[in-house]
Amino acid sequence: MNITPIKTKADYRAALKDIESLMMAKANTPEGERLDVLVTLVEAYERKHYPLDLPDPVEAIKFAMEQRGLGVKDLVPLIGPANRVYEVLNRKRALSLRMIWRLHKQLGIPAESLIRPSEEKVAA
Repeated sequence: MNITPIKTKADYRAALKDIESLMMAKANTPEGERLDVLVTLVEAYERKHYPLDLPDPVEAIKFAMEQRGLGVKDLVPLIGPANRVYEVLNRKRALSLRMIWRLHKQLGIPAESLIRPSEEKVAA
């Protein structure tokens, strides 16, 4: 197995091409092991060169609502009364630690995303 580190974009493209050709490789075979190693190298390269920014907290909540078919009333146990839910969704109120914890535990929204400042300023 002749695998080298991914240092350049050309190396990256070549590794992706190799991965594509190995996608049907069976586990515990030389091809399967090569695929595992290449995927690990590509993931490391992508983390370093193409970092993903976490979504805005309000956008993360809206996405979770859309994906699960939830409405404002479904967020009441997590955020508080409906008017408070609307304030959060309209960026008029910041999330409290308790809200963040509940949204993370109940909806699986990454806490790292929820603790970020909202893209638009919350009114004081």
